[in-house]
Amino acid sequence: MFAARIPRRLPRLTLHSRFISTTSPTRSESLFIHRDTDYNNPKIAFKFTPENLKRAQEVVSHYPPQYKKAAVIPLLDLGQRQNKGWTSISVMNYVAEFLEMPPMRVYEVATFYTMFNREPIGTNFVQVCTTTPCMLRGSTDILNTTCSHLGLKPGETTKDGKFTVIEVECQGACSNAPMMAVNDDFYEDLTPESTKKILDAFAKGEIPKPGPQSGRQTSENSAGLTALTSKPYGPGEFCQPEFQ
Repeated sequence: MFAARIPRRLPRLTLHSRFISTTSPTRSESLFIHRDTDYNNPKIAFKFTPENLKRAQEVVSHYPPQYKKAAVIPLLDLGQRQNKGWTSISVMNYVAEFLEMPPMRVYEVATFYTMFNREPIGTNFVQVCTTTPCMLRGSTDILNTTCSHLGLKPGETTKDGKFTVIEVECQGACSNAPMMAVNDDFYEDLTPESTKKILDAFAKGEIPKPGPQSGRQTSENSAGLTALTSKPYGPGEFCQPEFQ
C-alpha cells in the first residue's frame, strides 16, 4: 500500500544557472594548442636586447650549470616584458634554445602559468580580483565600473590598445579589498570613483600612486589603532624578583 502512494514520475526540478565569472569563455584547445597566425608564428624573429641578454645571463648564473633550465620562468617573464606584455611562440622557442631545453618543456611552463599571456594585451593590463574577500567588499561594482568606463567586457582589449581587462583569482591583498592590479602595481581599497581616476590617469600615460586609495598606510587597521595602545612593559617588569 505504501508503494502505491509513490507517484510514478517525480516532479522535475528546475535548475537555475548561477554564473560566477563574467569573463568570456575560452575554448579549451586554445589554452594548450598553438596555431600559427600572422602575428604569432615561429618565423617572427625574437631575441633578447643587449640589456636583457645581460640580465638573462645573470639570472642563469644563479643556478648550477646542469640545472640552468630552472631559470625558465624568470626568462619567460623577461621575454614577455620585452615582447610588449605577451609570450609568443618565438619567445618560447628562443628561451628553449637559450637554456638548451626541448621546446616542449618550455611550452608546458608557458601554458601552465596564467602569468604568461599567450595573446597580445593592451599597454595597461588591468586584473580585477573577484574572489570571495574582494567580492564581499564590492569587487562586482569595481569590475562593472572598469568595464563600463573603458567600454569593454572582461577578456577584451580596447580598440586603441591601451587597456585589457580580465577577472582574476586572489592576488593576496585581501585585507585591502577590493583591489585590482594594473601591470605590476596593486591598487587597493577601491571605490567606483577612485577606480575611474586610476583608469583616467593611465589613459593619459601617467602612473598613479599604487597601494591603498583610502589614505591608510599599507594594511593598517582602517578603524584605527585598536591594539598596543598603552605603554609596553619594560624589561623584567611584573616578573618575580629573582627574574628581574
